[in-house]
Order: sequence, then C-alpha cells, then structure tokens
Amino acid sequence: MLTDAQIQESARRHHAAELARRPMRAWSQDYPDMDITDAYAVQNAWVQLKLAEGRRVIGRKVGLTSRAMQEAMKIDEPDFGTLLDDMLFENGSTISAADFIDPRIEVEITFVLKNALQGEGLTVEQVLDATDYVVPSMELIAARSHRVDPETGYTRKVYDTISDNAANAGIIVGDKKCDPRELDLRWTGAILYRNGIVEETGLGAGILDHPAKGLIWLAKRFAPHGIALEPGQYIMSGSFTRPVIARPGDHFHADFGPMGTVDLSFS
Repeated sequence: MLTDAQIQESARRHHAAELARRPMRAWSQDYPDMDITDAYAVQNAWVQLKLAEGRRVIGRKVGLTSRAMQEAMKIDEPDFGTLLDDMLFENGSTISAADFIDPRIEVEITFVLKNALQGEGLTVEQVLDATDYVVPSMELIAARSHRVDPETGYTRKVYDTISDNAANAGIIVGDKKCDPRELDLRWTGAILYRNGIVEETGLGAGILDHPAKGLIWLAKRFAPHGIALEPGQYIMSGSFTRPVIARPGDHFHADFGPMGTVDLSFS
C-alpha cells in the first residue's frame, strides 16, 4: 500500500498535470502494488487540495457501470468521483478543448435528490422516492495521467483512473427536469451526435440494469464511512455509451427523447 507521503505526492502531481494541461506518468507504473484503497485515498487527497483552494462539492459520479467497460479495465465493480462547482457547464456552452487533456464526451442520466440516501440494501423504489427529478446530461472526461505512456507503452490501470477522480472533468446538464416515475428509466436512452453524425446510442439499462442502481451501489460504497448522497446535489448514475473524443470545432448534441436534449461545443 502507498504511504501517506506517496498519496499526497500523487495528488499534487495530478493537480499539477491538470493545471499545466500536460499528462503525468501513471502512478501505478512506479507503484505497481497500489490497490483500489490507495487509489481512492489519492482521489480524496486531490479533492481536498481543490477544496482548500475554494472549490465546492456539487455532487458525485458513478463510472464503469457497464460490463464491457469493467471487463476492459479488469475490474468487477463501478468506480466513483466527486463533482466540484468549477466542473459545471451550462447547456449549450462552448468550451476550449485545449483546457483539457484528451477530452471525451459520454451521455448520462443524472439524479437530483430531495431526500438524502444512505446505507446498504437500498432498493430502486427507495431511490425513486428520494429523487426530486432526473435530467439529461453529458459528462466531460479527461485523463490527467497518460492512457498509454509515450515512452514505455505502459497502459494505465483502473487504479490510475480512480486516482484521477474517475477521469471526471465536467458535467453539462440539460434544461428539462423530469419526474422519474413518469419514465421507464431502463428504456430511456440517448442518441449522441458529433457534428451531426450519430456516434453512440444506448439505453439506461446499460447502467447495472437500471440507472437507480448506480446510486444504490454508491450509497453502499459510502455506508461504512457514514457518508450520504445529499439532497440538491447532482448524482451521475453512469454512462451507457462509450466515450467519444472531442476535438476543437466539434459540436455534440445528445437527444434523450422525452427527457430533452443537451448541447456542447468545443473551440
């Protein structure tokens, strides 16, 4: 396991890589014995650095919910990250691709709770009862460590992704707020266009068979630490499409049908 000094150093390097917009060497390349506990410790240390600089927590994200992604990353469970206030972008925004390292876009169903969710053994019905509304959203992901090291060819591991705040860099939220009881979230899907071309399609069932199960997994993960999913925060349930590379000049349009649309452009 990593020492506290190694955890703090990894957090500082992730922070420096993001600020400089230059990817760092994957931490697991130098510390191959690190584990998931170490990775979440690095993530937390990095979030604490940002909070000390004045950032504010606005929610959580769940990732690696699909079996295909779990098998690709050689992990048998999802991961999570923390959403901060500087990660929130308005629907229809134009942002600079150069501000992010290897930016990519995914589509997600995001929950906003009216009541806190906490503990193990939650049900889909309990999640829906606690939900104020759901919104269509995109997740902007970025890799602060090399996906593939240009010198050695080393491919980063899931521990590096988790350390990297689960690769989260932004959330773009649609304008339409929907009652989850009026939708079959398993069959609620999205079409993701890049520059008018369909790049990805998917259904909410791709998220552990129901998007609410992303929140159930996260609440269970937090339960031993006494942490709840808080009312008013954005809780991203997980992507049901693969990430699509974003380039300068690209326009993304996500059509969620009855849930509405989300748009984002890159300069």
